[in-house]
Amino acid sequence: MERVADVERALRAAAPHTLVDVVAEFLRERHGADRVVLRLADYGMTTLQTVEPPGSVVEGVPINGSPQGRAFGTQEPFVEVGSRLPDATIHLPVTIRGDRMGVLTVTVPADRYTQAVLPEMAHVCEALGHEILVAERDTDLYVLARRASRLTLAAEMQWQLLPGRSCARPEFSLGAHLEPAYAIFGDNFDWSVSADHLTLTVTNGMGEGIEAALLTNLVVNALRNARRAGLDLVDQAYLADQAVYAHYRGAMYASVLLLRFDLATGEVEAVDAGSPRMWRMRRREVEAVPFDAQLPLGMFEETAYVAERFQVLPGDRLLIGSDGVYETASPTGEHYGERALALSLTANSLLPPSQVPRAVLRDLSDYRAAVPLEDDALVVCLDWHGR
Repeated sequence: MERVADVERALRAAAPHTLVDVVAEFLRERHGADRVVLRLADYGMTTLQTVEPPGSVVEGVPINGSPQGRAFGTQEPFVEVGSRLPDATIHLPVTIRGDRMGVLTVTVPADRYTQAVLPEMAHVCEALGHEILVAERDTDLYVLARRASRLTLAAEMQWQLLPGRSCARPEFSLGAHLEPAYAIFGDNFDWSVSADHLTLTVTNGMGEGIEAALLTNLVVNALRNARRAGLDLVDQAYLADQAVYAHYRGAMYASVLLLRFDLATGEVEAVDAGSPRMWRMRRREVEAVPFDAQLPLGMFEETAYVAERFQVLPGDRLLIGSDGVYETASPTGEHYGERALALSLTANSLLPPSQVPRAVLRDLSDYRAAVPLEDDALVVCLDWHGR
């Protein structure tokens, strides 16, 4: 792995917009690669968009039904090679701590390809992914590559606020998705992991457009500020509630579900301040997890919040949905959360949690038929493995 260490050093020293060039040069010298292409998943998680200089027009590759999408979905290298092909094309997932970023496609002469090259290329992809996260502070290249179309300003604000779209640790795996991806405004999710705890929050801010995005930004940052000050979950809710009320005086408020998981024991502390709801699938049985409903953040001054506790077991799958999911109605008027969500969870039980939110939202789209979404729709899925 000494050569991988060389490319890691080269990536750290490179200009932010030249990371793919550094990797391509390494793979050309090491494996005779004549083409290296990095594609990143778009905000809607439907296409893989090529990383190209601004102004370039390159069609995205669909995630469903493409070789690149196969590598992205399975999170395993997929190789196109045959006795009649002069080249071998290797598609490798680029994923950091469970967050699926995209796919690196490498074309090498067929006589230079063996399965022995895959571990080294996988390490290169990991190094590339880490450096992209750092480079995004200094260049728009990779952010622009994720756009299959233009974002609204409200959606721009919301996507910049998110921690990622999936995360994995030995104790848990989780994924989340928002629709409409290019025009969201009020829904949001956030998480933070320490040595002992996972803190997960799901927010549904009232209003539309910029006003909803501004409200949610205030809520998420107030919760982060309280969490980083070392406060417990109840005080996080209390201080965020004060921040929102001080600014809006009750004219606008936000519904939030706050969860804090003990990574060692599976005990969960919860504060339900509004509308996001949670379901649990245990041994293929799906049931709603009830909480005592408390007031949304910022509705009234000096609201007191109370924490509840429940236990998750290894093998449990939790799904959290905003009201844009469970209140969506079918053409006959039946709400999605009453029955169809449980069916969707069961039907998608074999998918990893990083893929479940998108699958549930596809089922939601089929359920409402031609009826357009009247609100943001947010889904978070968490699989608990335990220690």
